[in-house]
Formats: sequence, structure tokens, C-alpha cells
Amino acid sequence: MLIVMRQSASDEDVKKVVEKIKAMGWEAKPIPGEERTAIGVLRNPGETDPALFLDIPGVREVIPVSKPYKLVSREMHPENTTVSLGDGEVVIGGDRLVVMAGPCAVESEKQALAIASEVKNAGAALFRGGAFKPRSSPYSFQGLGKKGLEILAKVREETGLFIVTEATDHDVCDLVEEYSDIIQIGTRNMQNYRLLRRAGQARKPVLLKRGMSATLDEFFMAAEYIMSEGNNEVILCERGIRTFVRHSRNTLDLNAVPYIKRESHLPVVVDPSHAAGRRDQVIPLARASAAAGVDGLLVEVHNDPDRALSDGPQSLYPEQFADMMEGLRGMNVAV
Repeated sequence: MLIVMRQSASDEDVKKVVEKIKAMGWEAKPIPGEERTAIGVLRNPGETDPALFLDIPGVREVIPVSKPYKLVSREMHPENTTVSLGDGEVVIGGDRLVVMAGPCAVESEKQALAIASEVKNAGAALFRGGAFKPRSSPYSFQGLGKKGLEILAKVREETGLFIVTEATDHDVCDLVEEYSDIIQIGTRNMQNYRLLRRAGQARKPVLLKRGMSATLDEFFMAAEYIMSEGNNEVILCERGIRTFVRHSRNTLDLNAVPYIKRESHLPVVVDPSHAAGRRDQVIPLARASAAAGVDGLLVEVHNDPDRALSDGPQSLYPEQFADMMEGLRGMNVAV
């Protein structure tokens, strides 16, 4: 349920509505808007009689919310959400396409700084790189851990790029929150509810990747876990879903982009690298994503992909990444 206040409603009017909701044993979520404040009602059992609130001064209307995901839903929050980094230096969900680029895994300080310099010169705003890597094989490179995070911090210090990196479990999330600007929750952890709740308590934005076999409703509900803990800065990432095809690693579900934008107010980014799984498909998928109106791209770039410790075949060379960025500008996309 969403309680919409009048433009003339005072802070005291809003406070009375919140107190009434809490007195019923439910949770109140004030949502300030440009013109008026709305108050979301959470944890109420089923339909609630609107008359409970319509007689409170300042209440304009009471709107039922039909979706199981309340905070994520555009019904609850009609205006687009934006995620700002720094003093508004980078805005995800604004009028510019934000590109996050870097290696799948941080391998060394020299490697990370070299790639960071290349992607920054090409126009990337964030550096992506994994310090903790959940891998399908227990024998694959699992990341440098805290040392990798320290390298990412040095990348930010020397290049000015913001950092997005993955938290793989509840305990690791503390470290990632300390060192990163955006906490990434990977596809394998989309339904790790304990981790989602911990990310929801963080004071950093969260980039949530869609599970490789997840429906969009399941994706939305995972985001709801994060937002229910108080973190409203959630970015949804479509990264391809598992299908029967063999010509790519996954199938990029571009249909999801307009659907997500219709159903949710949260910004949407696409990871063409994991969708493709092969270098020759990344740039076309990035262009298609930009044309579909995404808010950002998450692209893997490596200066020596043949020797990469993780996902080399899908990583662009720096010069290919620069060409991709120039091509996006040629599409009249504001990067």
C-alpha cells in the first residue's frame, strides 16, 4: 500500500501517518518526491482498508500495491532512482551512459594500474575488478583477497576512478564495503539472502547481478531483500541467462531491460562480457544494450587476456575497448 500526501501536507501530518502505520504493527517507508511525499506501508498482511488513513489530515489518496516486491516497484516509487558517486561526479541512472571496465580479477598492482589507465583514457568512470572470485572449479584462481582490495584502493587513488568489486559472502562484505565505492553481488549469490541483508545494511550502493537462471520476479525480490534493510541505492545488472545455446556463454536477455524499466525505478546496467563469453560478441552486445536504453555497461578489459587468470577469452584488449567507446559516441550516446 502507498499513502500519497498532499503538496500542502506538513511534516507533522507525515509524522501522524507514520505513527498510525507503526501502531498497526507495520513498517512505514517515507518516500520524498519532487512535489509531494508518499509513505509506503510494508509488512501488512494482505489488503488493508484505505479508510484507516484517508481521514488523517494531509492524506491525498491511498493506492494498493499489487506487486510482491514493494520497494523495488514503480508503483511504490514512480520517479527514477539515481545513484551518485562522489559529489555527483558520476550519476548512474541519469542522462549519461556510465561505463565500468577492468579485468575480471585483480592479478597484480602493475596489471591493475595499467588497465585502469587505459580504460580511464577511453572514457570509463569506474574500475571493475574482482578481489574475491567465486569460481565453478575449486582449483581455479580465487582472487587475491584483501591484497586485491588494497590494490583497488591504489587504483582509485592514482586514477580517480571509482571502484566496483564483488562481495562473495557475509564476512567478506565488511572488507568490500570498506574499500569499494559499489558492492557487487554476483550471479551465484543473487539468492544468498543472508548476504543480501548484509548488503542492505551497507552504506555503499549495491550492484546486484541477475542469477543465471532467475526470473525477473525473483531478481526483483532479491533486490527487495537489500532495500528492506534500508539501502535504497541498488543497481540491477542483466548479465545473460543460461539457455541451450552453444554459440555464446549465456544469452543476453535484452527484453529484460524495457521490462525492468517499466516495473522498477532502479537503474539498469548490462554486462555484455559474461553474456557473450567470447570477445567477438562483446562490442555488438554493448551497442545493442546502449540502444535499448541501459544506464550503464560493465565490461571486462585485460591488457594480456591470453594470460589472464580469469575470463580471458571474453576480455577486450584496451584498444578494442577504446573502439567500443568511440562507437557508442558515434551512436549519439552520451558516455
